[in-house]
Amino acid sequence: MLSRTANSLFWLFRYTERADFIARILDATVRLAALPTSYGERNEWESALEAAGSAEIFREHYGAVTEDTVRDFLAFSPHNPSSIRSCLERARTNARAVRTALTLEMWETINGAWLELKKYRNADMSREDFARFLEWVKSVSLDFDGSAYRTMLRNDAYYFTRLGVSIERADNTARILDVKYHVLLPPTERVGGSLDYFQWTTILREVQAHTAYHWVYRESVKPWLVADLLILNKQMPRSLACCYESLVRHLDLVADLYGRRGPAQRQASDCAARLSAMRIEEVFGRGLHQWVTEFIIDNNKLGSAIADQYLT
Repeated sequence: MLSRTANSLFWLFRYTERADFIARILDATVRLAALPTSYGERNEWESALEAAGSAEIFREHYGAVTEDTVRDFLAFSPHNPSSIRSCLERARTNARAVRTALTLEMWETINGAWLELKKYRNADMSREDFARFLEWVKSVSLDFDGSAYRTMLRNDAYYFTRLGVSIERADNTARILDVKYHVLLPPTERVGGSLDYFQWTTILREVQAHTAYHWVYRESVKPWLVADLLILNKQMPRSLACCYESLVRHLDLVADLYGRRGPAQRQASDCAARLSAMRIEEVFGRGLHQWVTEFIIDNNKLGSAIADQYLT
């Protein structure tokens, strides 16, 4: 496979996964912002920008951090390369570049989404309309990934789509966990109180893990157990451990196909081994935010290693 084809497939799936992530961040923020003011002053919309890694770019184009400006920036702004609109447009551009490598179902899903996207405008949306838009974005990502899973041959093209999904999903799960760090509890609220519980529950719901949490732990929501599920539990599809298990497996398949291994295989295997040997007490002992920040940096390094080894 030509490196430019592999690169387009890799980024096509990263962009669709990222659009899904931004939709989940915004959905979580809308839910948290809807809490009564009796809980005190909070910073949900700032937290959405921080978790998305877009705070600096936002300040270049907007003034105050409000629901309307953050919604516009994260969902629709062409100035934000990670906005939902930008992600779906770039996904469609990459899909068009490798049209012959996609099945008909995949092309129709992403092209149809790009066409439908044009009718959505933030200025015309109530909060209820915006919530429906976010559900639509999540369904696009689910339909596109499902069509790939059901219709693609299990060859190198498919392996690069899985690498794109897994590395982007690992980054996104880490950032969703970090939302809780950026959404600070008001001084009047205690850790373990009703607001703290609602915030952690919202994070679970946004990664579709609320039911799974109760299946695994069979007790009320606790921060360290939420983190354990989303970081270390290989049974959880969005967990970091599960993402790295997929990265190792598909990098090995690519290596077997092309007859050579390199830094990408070593970095993925090292990280997967660390996650397997780790206990959640170690993560909280270092500080969840600190650990997540370091993980995101290492995950970005793996993305660069994959690009250097196969995509350039």
